[in-house]
Amino acid sequence: MLKNYIATLVIWQIKILEMHPNNKHQANYNIPKLVAVNPVLKAYVFTNKHQTQTIDFSNPQAVKALNKALLKAHYNISYWHFSDKNLCPPIPSRADYLHYLNDLFSNKKKKRTILDIGTGATCIYPILGNALFNWQFVGTDIDSNSLKNAQLIIDKNRLNNIIQLRVQKDKTQVLKGIFTSNDFFDAVMCNPPFYKSLDEANNANKRKQQNLNITSKERNFSGNNNELWYKGGEKAFLHNYLYESSLFKLQCNWFTSLVSKKENIKRMYSSLKKLNATEIKTITMQHGNKITRIVAWRFN
Repeated sequence: MLKNYIATLVIWQIKILEMHPNNKHQANYNIPKLVAVNPVLKAYVFTNKHQTQTIDFSNPQAVKALNKALLKAHYNISYWHFSDKNLCPPIPSRADYLHYLNDLFSNKKKKRTILDIGTGATCIYPILGNALFNWQFVGTDIDSNSLKNAQLIIDKNRLNNIIQLRVQKDKTQVLKGIFTSNDFFDAVMCNPPFYKSLDEANNANKRKQQNLNITSKERNFSGNNNELWYKGGEKAFLHNYLYESSLFKLQCNWFTSLVSKKENIKRMYSSLKKLNATEIKTITMQHGNKITRIVAWRFN
């Protein structure tokens, strides 16, 4: 029985060592244009030794100002405010995930509804996904305060009919407690917490800063507890997510997740085979020095 099943499993390994060809952020940042839409950015701009205008990417406020400018200049997002304690997502890499997610769909004109796990205070994937592809979203989070801020972003940008939010009341669950009996999603997307604890997150940040010769004690993209770490780390989160995806296999076409640690990929494939997934895809992407992966699976 198992032998016959494995013969029908479709596995794809796709390596992309650059941004998606449709990503708007292929070229260097147009700093004058970005300063024009967000004048706050001007205070953080300087000319480097290559005579190129840039910002100090070790400065959390500079990074935040840059990403606000990118959203306004390229996606018409006029309001995007959140606490400095929250993770500030880099817009180019977030857009990449959405572009590769769109590649999973053969009919690009069909209206899509996407479930975003861990929407966070910034609501970044829903607002970007709507701007890029006119998708509708349901966003979830375990932090009700983050969802309150996300709702304000939705309200200010007049996206109330496009994006809905649901609180996950049980932090040990991923999909259970979120799916209703009437739900069907074209895809689920997720950027899971990477670390097992606060100490592990801080140590990783120290190593990154040492490699970049940065002396600041702050994380340049910030981040609070539920955004950065989960009991058991990425491995435990993904284990729960994979299992729960099999419980809702008739209510979603594609389940997807970012995966930061390469060693977790093999475990995911093994688990998905046991759960009778019929198709698995892995896309490996590189943004600067950072390599990450999107794993997508489904149960036809």
